[in-house]
Amino acid sequence: MTPETSSYVPTRSDPGAGILNRVAEVTLAFWIMKILATTLGETAGDYLSMTLNLGYYISFAITFALLGVILWVKVRAEGFSPVLFWTAIVVATTAGTEVSDLMDRSLGLGYLWGSVLLVAGLVATLIFWKRRHGSLSVEPILTRPVEILFWIAVVFSNSLGTAFGDFLTDNLSLSYLQGAFVTAGVIGVVLALHYATRINAVLLFWLAFVFTRPFGATFGDFLTKPVADGGLSLPREWASLVTLAALAAVLAFTARASRTARQS
Repeated sequence: MTPETSSYVPTRSDPGAGILNRVAEVTLAFWIMKILATTLGETAGDYLSMTLNLGYYISFAITFALLGVILWVKVRAEGFSPVLFWTAIVVATTAGTEVSDLMDRSLGLGYLWGSVLLVAGLVATLIFWKRRHGSLSVEPILTRPVEILFWIAVVFSNSLGTAFGDFLTDNLSLSYLQGAFVTAGVIGVVLALHYATRINAVLLFWLAFVFTRPFGATFGDFLTKPVADGGLSLPREWASLVTLAALAAVLAFTARASRTARQS
């Protein structure tokens, strides 16, 4: 699913292109890495707050401090770094885990009202983005101000996706695999709408971005939660390392494929 632009603008995937997109190209590999990043964000966030027993407030502060540093480096960078981009996505998904858990368990808002607030935040960000810059397309993002709005929308989207996934398993009492199937079904519907209808591609992109978060999160819960709760009871640190290795492998493969395409 690739958001469309009104006119063609070269991206870094074009040999000899002079304009660089500041975010990753939206391809199938993008969505695979997004799901792996959300799984890693879920297991890493739970590792901080539960395994290390830091609590949601401290985990929230640590995660957002780290996110602030990484995004500061990412936004100030002149070129595009896939490693830096996906590191920011992973930390943003970890932040989404902490935001959702903080709103539900520490502030007592529950996943429903927490989701309402997060939807409002995401919609407000996109409205401001549209009015300020005229387009919500992420292909390409060429300026730092637009990239900053992109990352704000990413944090809201990941937090919302986390809350939705937790709502499925905690409020609707679905198993982790059932929750993954539900979110996979939603993603399938969004994909079908992209190819079969003329619904705005940018809207469908952000819907997919939101719902890939609970898909990855429920899979992360499936890996780490107790067997009695429908999980595999893997240690969170090991689940995180395995997911990180898978993400690094896909990233290395896509980088190699991109180099080969440029040389041919």
